[in-house]
Amino acid sequence: MIADDELHELGRASGAHGEVVLRRRGPVTELVVDGVFAMDDVDTSTERALATEALRRCPGADLRVLVGGLGLGWTAATVLADPRVAVVDVVELQPALVDWAQTGLLPGLPSLPADGLRLHTADVAAVLAVGPSTWDAVLLDVDNGPAFLVHQTNAGLYSTAGLATALAALRPGGVLAVWSADPAPELAARLAALPGATGVEHLLLPVQRDGRSFDYAIVLARAVQPRSADA
Repeated sequence: MIADDELHELGRASGAHGEVVLRRRGPVTELVVDGVFAMDDVDTSTERALATEALRRCPGADLRVLVGGLGLGWTAATVLADPRVAVVDVVELQPALVDWAQTGLLPGLPSLPADGLRLHTADVAAVLAVGPSTWDAVLLDVDNGPAFLVHQTNAGLYSTAGLATALAALRPGGVLAVWSADPAPELAARLAALPGATGVEHLLLPVQRDGRSFDYAIVLARAVQPRSADA
């Protein structure tokens, strides 16, 4: 019998952005990126809420969604489950994670290919910079939050310039949503100060883990709709 806390390594790879390790501890899948614990699937409610909270603020159909950060696949899978979504572009920095998704190792995406899903190995900041007015929703979960970066180079995503770029990548009225493992009021304030943002919200999501309470957060903003000529 395998002990509940016994580790079983599913995959390990090194590359330009450090080492990534996928492992299972009993029934729990864990992801470690460049020596930093990134996530597990003990509770995936907030990763799924990143998708549902953004999409319920997106009217219409044939939606195009960008997910920055593949993780264990739960956010992408939740987006795919919405029948209004036509295309999901998942942008992941680590090639190994994309490979593991395609071989069914990620618990959120056990079966690929999936209609409408496109996996890209790239830096999400670079993708956002070349796609103005492209997506109806942009969901960012590439760190443990703006105050706990997996890669220090990601800091620019949460800067004023980085947030402005993300908003510009949205179609008018589109939604930007950023996941954080801690409350991020500073990020919400930074978004609220941008002329391209409206309807900024800072949602706190309480989670119980190992007998302790944690407040995760999702920060949302809508891209400003252009004013009509007769307004």
